[in-house]
Amino acid sequence: METRGRTVLFLVLGLLVFSATFQDCSAAFNPFNWRKQTRSDAASSSTKHGTQNRLSSVVFPVRGNVYPDGLYYVTLFIGQPPKPYFLDIDTGSDLTWLQCDAPCVRCSKVPHPLYRPKNNLVFCQDPICASLHHPGNYRCDRPTDQCDYDIEYADSGSSLGVLLKDEFPLRLTNGSLIKPHLVFGCGYDQEFSSESVSPTDGVLGLGTGKSSFISQFQDQGLSRNVFGHCFSGRGGGFLFFGDDLVPSSGVVWTPMSKDYSSKHYSPGPAELLLGGHSTGVEGLKTVFDSGSSYTYLNNRAYHALISSMKGDLARKPLKEVPDETLPVCWKGPKPFKSISDIKKYFKPLVLRFSNGKNALMEIQPESYLIISPYGNACLGILNGAEVGLRDSNLIGDTFLRDKMLIYDNEKQQLGWMPTDCNRIPNKDHDSEGFSRPYGINFGILSDQYPATYAFQR
Repeated sequence: METRGRTVLFLVLGLLVFSATFQDCSAAFNPFNWRKQTRSDAASSSTKHGTQNRLSSVVFPVRGNVYPDGLYYVTLFIGQPPKPYFLDIDTGSDLTWLQCDAPCVRCSKVPHPLYRPKNNLVFCQDPICASLHHPGNYRCDRPTDQCDYDIEYADSGSSLGVLLKDEFPLRLTNGSLIKPHLVFGCGYDQEFSSESVSPTDGVLGLGTGKSSFISQFQDQGLSRNVFGHCFSGRGGGFLFFGDDLVPSSGVVWTPMSKDYSSKHYSPGPAELLLGGHSTGVEGLKTVFDSGSSYTYLNNRAYHALISSMKGDLARKPLKEVPDETLPVCWKGPKPFKSISDIKKYFKPLVLRFSNGKNALMEIQPESYLIISPYGNACLGILNGAEVGLRDSNLIGDTFLRDKMLIYDNEKQQLGWMPTDCNRIPNKDHDSEGFSRPYGINFGILSDQYPATYAFQR
């Protein structure tokens, strides 16, 4: 579910996936001129790597920010020899995909050369292929047919491609180097709703489905089906697969709700508070979506929040002003230079989730506000109805910053805690439970990039 903010265009680039339709495995349009993979090729490429290692974790440094970049992303190395690609971290979708030279029919300009397939097709008989199709639309007439996908987004953007499998060299926290073969999408025909230049090469899908990388990690015996991210308000942060970095205490937990959608990470219905007082918004069905830079509320909740905020700010020396950065911005007595300048004017927001005991998520003003280039304080919360989200409520990066978010698919629970996301936690280090920041790309190393840092055990 990618909803990306930009300086002027705060509308979506990727948006929430309302529907994902996948073509018949033997699609009529096929730009690939490769020979069909043999069964022995498939067996070789699907060999599970690292299954003799004990379950471990992998940590990825994160780059990006809410503003002005409008996204958080990681670098993954793919293939042999390994080549780097920037992937947008998206908990709202399952499939990881890259823009791909297969050849490419329509692709945007990306940071790295387009990925080039090497006869590494995934067949339609693969369970991951089946998991991407609606049961009534799935056909696999010949087991060795390729698996095509066609994803359509709410903003009329789309990606058409084929599933591939390739090597992803990774350094685990136990020091082991593994090279699992993971399934991902090769997108050779994209439609874009706005920008023709992309800051990333593709999307890292971390949803609940079988095609999600975290699910593939579990299936190959590499880690538990647990992952987390920590996005710094100052930019950067970290992402981890596995449960080694999950704190033993201090985490607020709430059960995953299936009432809203079994395909997305929902903490269930919530009440929205401002400064400890109700905004009148209750029963808000929410989804955690790291692929959305801003938070989107439905029309009723959005206007209720705006009304509460304006009432609270009525006697303060702030004036609402037009600003092309975002829809709602305030001007202070003098231009704001940093987030710390606005804290005294605005109150924290709180989401109170009814599914868990005392499951409160506090969002500080420095998380839900940004400073525009004009020195105004702008609200990083948007009206989802205006961008086609209807009644959906996406808890995006403006609410998730400066917290460790934990997605425990094994225990079916979501957790969070305030965290300095510029420091990577390690329970075996100092009394505060934190280690020094990593100075290397710890999670994305191959033999050509040996580790220079090891966890202390």
